[in-house]
Amino acid sequence: MDNQDFPLDPQSLVIHGDVDGDNDDTALAPAIYLASTYGARTSVEFAEMANQPRHSRYYARYGNPTQERCERLLARLENKESALLFSSGMGAMSTTLFASIRAGEHIVAQSTHYMGTAKLLTKVLPSMGVEVSLVDQRDSAAFIAATRENTRLIVVETPSNPTLTLTDLSAIAEFARSRGITTLADNTFASPINQRPHEFGIDLVLHSATKYLGGHSDLIAGVVCGSEEAVEKIWEYAITLGTNVSPFTAFLLLRGLRTLPMRVARQNENALAVAQFLEKHPAVARVHYPELDSHPQRELARRQMNHGGGVLSIELAGDAGHGFDAAKNFVAALKLAKHAVSLGGVETLVVHAASMWEASLNPAEMERAGISPALVRIAVGLENAQDLIRDITQALEDAETRA
Repeated sequence: MDNQDFPLDPQSLVIHGDVDGDNDDTALAPAIYLASTYGARTSVEFAEMANQPRHSRYYARYGNPTQERCERLLARLENKESALLFSSGMGAMSTTLFASIRAGEHIVAQSTHYMGTAKLLTKVLPSMGVEVSLVDQRDSAAFIAATRENTRLIVVETPSNPTLTLTDLSAIAEFARSRGITTLADNTFASPINQRPHEFGIDLVLHSATKYLGGHSDLIAGVVCGSEEAVEKIWEYAITLGTNVSPFTAFLLLRGLRTLPMRVARQNENALAVAQFLEKHPAVARVHYPELDSHPQRELARRQMNHGGGVLSIELAGDAGHGFDAAKNFVAALKLAKHAVSLGGVETLVVHAASMWEASLNPAEMERAGISPALVRIAVGLENAQDLIRDITQALEDAETRA
Protein backbone atom coordinates (compact mmCIF):
# COMPACT_ATOMS: atom_id res chain seq x y z
CA MET A 1 0.00 0.00 0.00
CA ASP A 2 2.89 2.36 0.73
CA ASN A 3 3.93 1.96 -2.91
CA GLN A 4 0.50 3.01 -4.20
CA ASP A 5 1.07 5.79 -6.76
CA PHE A 6 -2.53 6.96 -7.22
CA PRO A 7 -5.17 8.12 -4.73
CA LEU A 8 -7.80 5.64 -3.63
CA ASP A 9 -11.50 6.18 -3.15
CA PRO A 10 -12.55 5.65 0.50
CA GLN A 11 -14.27 2.39 -0.52
CA SER A 12 -10.91 0.99 -1.63
CA LEU A 13 -8.93 2.75 1.07
CA VAL A 14 -10.78 1.05 3.96
CA ILE A 15 -9.88 -2.34 2.47
CA HIS A 16 -6.24 -1.68 1.64
CA GLY A 17 -5.18 1.45 3.53
CA ASP A 18 -3.81 -0.26 6.64
CA VAL A 19 -1.36 -2.51 4.79
CA ASP A 20 2.30 -1.63 5.17
CA GLY A 21 4.30 -2.20 1.97
CA ASP A 22 7.31 -3.32 4.03
CA ASN A 23 5.34 -6.05 5.81
CA ASP A 24 5.75 -9.54 4.31
CA ASP A 25 2.76 -10.97 6.21
CA THR A 26 0.52 -12.62 3.60
CA ALA A 27 -2.49 -13.07 5.91
CA LEU A 28 -5.47 -11.09 4.60
CA ALA A 29 -6.95 -10.60 8.06
CA PRO A 30 -4.93 -8.55 10.56
CA ALA A 31 -3.28 -10.42 13.42
CA ILE A 32 -4.22 -9.64 17.03
CA TYR A 33 -1.07 -9.09 19.09
CA LEU A 34 -2.02 -9.82 22.70
CA ALA A 35 1.51 -9.53 24.11
CA SER A 36 1.96 -7.00 26.92
CA THR A 37 5.73 -6.80 26.36
CA TYR A 38 8.34 -7.68 23.73
CA GLY A 39 11.86 -9.07 24.04
CA ALA A 40 15.04 -7.55 22.62
CA ARG A 41 17.95 -9.58 21.25
CA THR A 42 20.65 -7.22 22.57
CA SER A 43 20.98 -4.38 25.05
CA VAL A 44 21.52 -1.99 22.14
CA GLU A 45 18.27 -3.12 20.52
CA PHE A 46 16.47 -2.75 23.87
CA ALA A 47 17.73 0.82 24.22
CA GLU A 48 16.54 1.60 20.70
CA MET A 49 13.12 0.14 21.47
CA ALA A 50 12.80 2.10 24.69
CA ASN A 51 13.78 5.40 23.11
CA GLN A 52 12.10 5.16 19.72
CA PRO A 53 8.90 7.23 19.63
CA ARG A 54 5.70 5.18 19.53
CA HIS A 55 7.42 1.84 19.15
CA SER A 56 4.75 -0.81 18.57
CA ARG A 57 6.87 -3.71 19.87
CA TYR A 58 8.18 -2.52 23.24
CA TYR A 59 5.38 -2.42 25.85
CA ALA A 60 1.67 -2.51 25.06
CA ARG A 61 0.85 0.79 26.78
CA TYR A 62 3.23 2.45 24.29
CA GLY A 63 1.79 0.80 21.21
CA ASN A 64 0.83 -2.45 19.55
CA PRO A 65 1.14 -3.82 15.98
CA THR A 66 -2.64 -4.27 15.62
CA GLN A 67 -3.21 -0.76 16.94
CA GLU A 68 -0.53 0.64 14.63
CA ARG A 69 -2.19 -0.94 11.61
CA CYS A 70 -5.58 0.55 12.50
CA GLU A 71 -4.03 3.97 13.12
CA ARG A 72 -2.43 3.91 9.67
CA LEU A 73 -5.84 3.49 8.06
CA LEU A 74 -7.53 6.13 10.21
CA ALA A 75 -4.87 8.71 9.38
CA ARG A 76 -5.35 8.04 5.67
CA LEU A 77 -9.13 8.30 5.96
CA GLU A 78 -8.81 11.77 7.50
CA ASN A 79 -5.92 12.69 5.15
CA LYS A 80 -3.62 13.36 8.10
CA GLU A 81 -0.01 12.32 8.69
CA SER A 82 -0.67 10.35 11.84
CA ALA A 83 -3.34 8.97 14.16
CA LEU A 84 -3.47 7.72 17.73
CA LEU A 85 -6.05 5.32 19.16
CA PHE A 86 -7.48 5.51 22.68
CA SER A 87 -9.62 3.37 24.95
CA SER A 88 -12.63 5.69 24.41
CA GLY A 89 -13.71 8.87 22.68
CA MET A 90 -13.43 10.71 25.99
CA GLY A 91 -9.96 9.24 26.45
CA ALA A 92 -9.04 10.80 23.11
CA MET A 93 -10.62 14.15 24.00
CA SER A 94 -9.24 14.45 27.53
CA THR A 95 -5.71 13.35 26.58
CA THR A 96 -5.65 15.71 23.59
CA LEU A 97 -6.83 18.65 25.69
CA PHE A 98 -4.33 17.94 28.48
CA ALA A 99 -1.53 17.79 25.89
CA SER A 100 -2.62 21.03 24.21
CA ILE A 101 -3.24 23.45 27.07
CA ARG A 102 -1.61 24.66 30.31
CA ALA A 103 -2.82 26.42 33.44
CA GLY A 104 -3.18 30.13 32.74
CA GLU A 105 -3.99 29.57 29.07
CA HIS A 106 -7.32 30.00 27.33
CA ILE A 107 -9.65 27.89 25.14
CA VAL A 108 -12.46 29.11 22.91
CA ALA A 109 -15.12 26.46 22.36
CA GLN A 110 -18.64 26.33 21.06
CA SER A 111 -21.38 26.13 23.69
CA THR A 112 -22.93 22.92 22.34
CA HIS A 113 -20.79 19.82 22.74
CA TYR A 114 -21.13 16.16 23.60
CA MET A 115 -21.87 16.14 27.33
CA GLY A 116 -18.55 14.53 28.29
CA THR A 117 -16.64 17.21 26.40
CA ALA A 118 -18.87 19.87 27.95
CA LYS A 119 -17.92 18.64 31.44
CA LEU A 120 -14.23 18.77 30.56
CA LEU A 121 -14.55 22.32 29.28
CA THR A 122 -16.80 23.74 32.00
CA LYS A 123 -15.71 21.82 35.10
CA VAL A 124 -12.46 19.84 34.82
CA LEU A 125 -10.21 22.27 32.92
CA PRO A 126 -11.31 25.40 34.87
CA SER A 127 -10.51 23.53 38.11
CA MET A 128 -6.97 23.12 36.76
CA GLY A 129 -6.50 26.81 36.01
CA VAL A 130 -7.50 26.79 32.32
CA GLU A 131 -9.86 29.52 31.16
CA VAL A 132 -12.65 28.53 28.75
CA SER A 133 -14.97 30.83 26.78
CA LEU A 134 -18.08 29.30 25.21
CA VAL A 135 -19.64 30.86 22.10
CA ASP A 136 -22.48 30.25 19.67
CA GLN A 137 -21.07 27.93 17.01
CA ARG A 138 -23.28 29.48 14.32
CA ASP A 139 -21.45 32.81 14.68
CA SER A 140 -17.86 32.61 13.43
CA ALA A 141 -17.28 36.20 14.55
CA ALA A 142 -18.05 35.12 18.11
CA PHE A 143 -15.01 32.82 18.09
CA ILE A 144 -12.83 35.70 16.93
CA ALA A 145 -14.24 38.10 19.49
CA ALA A 146 -13.66 35.63 22.33
CA THR A 147 -9.96 35.05 21.64
CA ARG A 148 -7.31 36.57 23.89
CA GLU A 149 -3.54 36.88 23.94
CA ASN A 150 -3.36 33.61 25.89
CA THR A 151 -5.76 31.66 23.65
CA ARG A 152 -4.06 28.44 22.57
CA LEU A 153 -6.89 26.23 21.35
CA ILE A 154 -10.26 26.42 19.58
CA VAL A 155 -12.52 23.38 20.02
CA VAL A 156 -15.48 22.69 17.72
CA GLU A 157 -17.93 19.87 17.00
CA THR A 158 -19.88 19.82 13.76
CA PRO A 159 -22.59 18.75 13.31
CA SER A 160 -23.21 19.15 17.02
CA ASN A 161 -25.11 16.88 19.35
CA PRO A 162 -28.13 16.79 19.45
CA THR A 163 -29.41 19.72 17.36
CA LEU A 164 -27.26 19.10 14.24
CA THR A 165 -26.00 22.69 14.26
CA LEU A 166 -22.95 23.40 12.08
CA THR A 167 -19.69 25.26 12.64
CA ASP A 168 -17.96 26.96 9.70
CA LEU A 169 -14.68 25.01 9.62
CA SER A 170 -12.95 27.16 6.99
CA ALA A 171 -13.68 30.41 8.81
CA ILE A 172 -12.47 29.07 12.16
CA ALA A 173 -9.34 27.46 10.71
CA GLU A 174 -8.34 30.51 8.68
CA PHE A 175 -8.59 32.83 11.68
CA ALA A 176 -6.84 30.41 14.04
CA ARG A 177 -3.97 29.88 11.63
CA SER A 178 -3.42 33.65 11.38
CA ARG A 179 -3.07 33.79 15.18
CA GLY A 180 -1.06 30.61 15.71
CA ILE A 181 -3.95 28.94 17.56
CA THR A 182 -4.43 25.17 17.31
CA THR A 183 -7.83 23.95 16.11
CA LEU A 184 -9.51 20.71 17.21
CA ALA A 185 -12.68 19.36 15.55
CA ASP A 186 -14.84 16.50 16.78
CA ASN A 187 -15.90 14.82 13.52
CA THR A 188 -17.85 11.95 15.10
CA PHE A 189 -21.32 12.84 13.79
CA ALA A 190 -20.18 13.33 10.19
CA SER A 191 -17.53 10.57 9.87
CA PRO A 192 -14.67 10.99 7.37
CA ILE A 193 -17.04 9.78 4.64
CA ASN A 194 -19.28 12.85 4.95
CA GLN A 195 -16.73 15.45 6.08
CA ARG A 196 -12.96 15.79 6.37
CA PRO A 197 -12.02 18.80 8.51
CA HIS A 198 -8.41 18.62 7.31
CA GLU A 199 -9.59 19.87 3.91
CA PHE A 200 -10.75 23.09 5.60
CA GLY A 201 -7.53 23.66 7.54
CA ILE A 202 -8.33 22.06 10.92
CA ASP A 203 -5.23 20.87 12.80
CA LEU A 204 -6.55 17.99 14.91
CA VAL A 205 -9.51 15.76 14.04
CA LEU A 206 -11.09 13.60 16.72
CA HIS A 207 -13.66 10.78 16.69
CA SER A 208 -15.47 8.63 19.15
CA ALA A 209 -14.62 5.50 17.17
CA THR A 210 -17.35 3.76 19.15
CA LYS A 211 -19.84 5.28 16.72
CA TYR A 212 -19.60 5.17 12.90
CA LEU A 213 -15.99 3.99 12.67
CA GLY A 214 -16.69 0.81 14.64
CA GLY A 215 -20.25 0.68 13.41
CA HIS A 216 -21.57 -2.40 15.24
CA SER A 217 -22.19 -1.29 18.85
CA ASP A 218 -19.55 -3.75 20.09
CA LEU A 219 -16.51 -1.62 20.96
CA ILE A 220 -15.45 1.53 22.81
CA ALA A 221 -12.56 3.52 21.30
CA GLY A 222 -11.43 6.99 20.30
CA VAL A 223 -8.94 8.46 17.85
CA VAL A 224 -7.20 11.74 17.16
CA CYS A 225 -5.58 12.49 13.78
CA GLY A 226 -3.06 15.22 13.01
CA SER A 227 0.53 15.96 12.08
CA GLU A 228 3.31 13.60 13.19
CA GLU A 229 4.59 16.24 15.59
CA ALA A 230 1.22 16.97 17.17
CA VAL A 231 0.23 13.32 17.57
CA GLU A 232 3.64 12.46 19.03
CA LYS A 233 3.08 15.11 21.72
CA ILE A 234 -0.35 13.69 22.53
CA TRP A 235 1.09 10.15 22.65
CA GLU A 236 3.54 11.23 25.37
CA TYR A 237 0.54 12.13 27.53
CA ALA A 238 -1.36 8.99 26.54
CA ILE A 239 1.33 6.63 27.81
CA THR A 240 1.37 8.47 31.15
CA LEU A 241 -2.41 8.63 31.51
CA GLY A 242 -2.85 5.03 30.36
CA THR A 243 -5.56 5.73 27.80
CA ASN A 244 -4.29 3.16 25.29
CA VAL A 245 -6.67 0.94 23.32
CA SER A 246 -6.66 -2.85 23.66
CA PRO A 247 -5.38 -5.01 20.75
CA PHE A 248 -8.71 -6.80 20.36
CA THR A 249 -10.59 -3.48 20.20
CA ALA A 250 -8.18 -2.28 17.50
CA PHE A 251 -8.89 -5.50 15.57
CA LEU A 252 -12.67 -5.02 15.87
CA LEU A 253 -12.32 -1.41 14.78
CA LEU A 254 -10.33 -2.42 11.69
CA ARG A 255 -13.02 -4.94 10.82
CA GLY A 256 -15.72 -2.29 11.22
CA LEU A 257 -13.82 0.20 9.07
CA ARG A 258 -13.87 -2.20 6.10
CA THR A 259 -17.56 -1.42 5.55
CA LEU A 260 -17.62 2.22 6.71
CA PRO A 261 -18.37 3.85 3.30
CA MET A 262 -21.19 1.42 2.51
CA ARG A 263 -22.73 1.72 5.97
CA VAL A 264 -22.59 5.50 6.03
CA ALA A 265 -24.04 5.76 2.51
CA ARG A 266 -27.05 3.68 3.58
CA GLN A 267 -27.46 5.67 6.80
CA ASN A 268 -27.33 8.91 4.83
CA GLU A 269 -30.12 7.67 2.57
CA ASN A 270 -32.24 6.39 5.43
CA ALA A 271 -31.84 9.52 7.53
CA LEU A 272 -32.82 11.78 4.64
CA ALA A 273 -35.91 9.66 3.90
CA VAL A 274 -36.96 9.72 7.57
CA ALA A 275 -36.28 13.46 7.87
CA GLN A 276 -38.31 14.29 4.76
CA PHE A 277 -41.21 12.17 6.02
CA LEU A 278 -41.17 13.71 9.51
CA GLU A 279 -40.98 17.25 8.15
CA LYS A 280 -44.46 16.74 6.69
CA HIS A 281 -45.99 15.01 9.71
CA PRO A 282 -48.49 17.13 11.71
CA ALA A 283 -47.29 15.74 15.05
CA VAL A 284 -43.77 17.08 14.42
CA ALA A 285 -43.09 20.78 14.91
CA ARG A 286 -39.50 20.82 13.63
CA VAL A 287 -36.87 18.56 12.09
CA HIS A 288 -33.14 19.21 12.52
CA TYR A 289 -31.15 17.69 9.65
CA PRO A 290 -28.42 19.43 7.58
CA GLU A 291 -29.55 18.06 4.21
CA LEU A 292 -33.06 19.51 4.43
CA ASP A 293 -33.66 22.78 2.61
CA SER A 294 -35.35 24.01 5.78
CA HIS A 295 -32.12 23.72 7.79
CA PRO A 296 -30.97 27.29 8.57
CA GLN A 297 -27.36 26.39 7.65
CA ARG A 298 -28.13 24.42 4.51
CA GLU A 299 -25.65 26.39 2.37
CA LEU A 300 -22.84 25.76 4.86
CA ALA A 301 -23.75 22.06 4.87
CA ARG A 302 -23.40 22.00 1.08
CA ARG A 303 -19.95 23.61 1.31
CA GLN A 304 -18.37 21.35 3.91
CA MET A 305 -20.37 18.10 4.01
CA ASN A 306 -20.89 15.48 1.31
CA HIS A 307 -24.18 14.33 2.86
CA GLY A 308 -26.28 15.07 5.95
CA GLY A 309 -25.20 12.07 8.01
CA GLY A 310 -27.15 9.42 9.86
CA VAL A 311 -28.47 11.46 12.79
CA LEU A 312 -31.47 13.80 12.93
CA SER A 313 -33.49 15.25 15.76
CA ILE A 314 -37.14 16.25 15.91
CA GLU A 315 -39.28 18.41 18.17
CA LEU A 316 -42.79 17.13 18.70
CA ALA A 317 -45.69 19.56 18.45
CA GLY A 318 -47.40 21.07 21.52
CA ASP A 319 -46.56 23.32 24.43
CA ALA A 320 -43.59 22.54 26.71
CA GLY A 321 -45.47 20.19 29.04
CA HIS A 322 -47.31 18.38 26.27
CA GLY A 323 -44.15 18.13 24.17
CA PHE A 324 -42.15 16.56 27.01
CA ASP A 325 -44.79 13.89 27.61
CA ALA A 326 -45.34 13.33 23.88
CA ALA A 327 -41.60 12.82 23.36
CA LYS A 328 -41.37 10.27 26.17
CA ASN A 329 -44.46 8.44 24.92
CA PHE A 330 -43.17 8.43 21.35
CA VAL A 331 -39.84 6.87 22.33
CA ALA A 332 -41.56 4.26 24.51
CA ALA A 333 -43.93 3.25 21.68
CA LEU A 334 -41.22 2.46 19.11
CA LYS A 335 -40.91 -1.24 18.29
CA LEU A 336 -38.14 -1.47 15.69
CA ALA A 337 -35.93 1.39 16.83
CA LYS A 338 -34.19 0.81 20.15
CA HIS A 339 -34.34 3.19 23.12
CA ALA A 340 -30.61 3.52 23.78
CA VAL A 341 -27.73 6.00 23.80
CA SER A 342 -24.96 6.13 21.16
CA LEU A 343 -25.19 6.17 17.38
CA GLY A 344 -23.54 4.94 14.20
CA GLY A 345 -24.38 1.24 14.61
CA VAL A 346 -26.37 -0.98 12.29
CA GLU A 347 -29.53 -0.53 14.37
CA THR A 348 -31.60 2.65 14.79
CA LEU A 349 -31.29 4.18 18.27
CA VAL A 350 -33.60 6.84 19.71
CA VAL A 351 -33.31 8.96 22.86
CA HIS A 352 -35.41 11.67 24.47
CA ALA A 353 -32.74 14.35 24.71
CA ALA A 354 -34.15 16.24 27.72
CA SER A 355 -34.28 13.03 29.77
CA MET A 356 -30.73 12.08 28.80
CA TRP A 357 -29.13 15.48 29.36
CA GLU A 358 -30.97 16.55 32.54
CA ALA A 359 -28.38 14.78 34.72
CA SER A 360 -25.56 16.82 33.13
CA LEU A 361 -27.17 20.16 32.24
CA ASN A 362 -29.50 22.42 34.20
CA PRO A 363 -32.60 23.87 32.46
CA ALA A 364 -30.81 27.11 31.52
CA GLU A 365 -27.87 25.20 30.01
CA MET A 366 -30.23 22.96 28.05
CA GLU A 367 -32.06 26.00 26.71
CA ARG A 368 -28.75 27.57 25.59
CA ALA A 369 -27.85 24.29 23.90
CA GLY A 370 -31.17 24.28 22.04
CA ILE A 371 -32.44 21.15 23.80
CA SER A 372 -36.20 21.60 24.12
CA PRO A 373 -38.36 19.32 26.32
CA ALA A 374 -39.87 17.84 23.15
CA LEU A 375 -36.57 17.05 21.39
CA VAL A 376 -35.92 13.45 20.29
CA ARG A 377 -32.66 12.35 18.67
CA ILE A 378 -32.86 9.60 16.06
CA ALA A 379 -29.62 7.84 15.08
CA VAL A 380 -30.64 5.97 11.94
CA GLY A 381 -29.32 2.48 11.23
CA LEU A 382 -29.29 0.16 8.23
CA GLU A 383 -32.87 -1.11 8.34
CA ASN A 384 -35.22 -0.67 5.42
CA ALA A 385 -36.27 2.99 5.36
CA GLN A 386 -39.96 2.22 4.89
CA ASP A 387 -39.91 -0.15 7.87
CA LEU A 388 -38.44 2.66 9.98
CA ILE A 389 -41.07 5.10 8.75
CA ARG A 390 -43.86 2.64 9.56
CA ASP A 391 -42.47 2.17 13.07
CA ILE A 392 -42.16 5.92 13.59
CA THR A 393 -45.70 6.47 12.28
CA GLN A 394 -47.29 4.05 14.72
CA ALA A 395 -45.24 5.50 17.59
CA LEU A 396 -46.37 9.05 16.78
CA GLU A 397 -49.98 7.89 16.64
CA ASP A 398 -49.59 6.11 19.97
CA ALA A 399 -48.04 9.22 21.55
CA GLU A 400 -50.96 11.33 20.30
CA THR A 401 -53.57 9.01 21.83
CA ARG A 402 -51.79 9.20 25.20
CA ALA A 403 -51.54 13.01 25.16
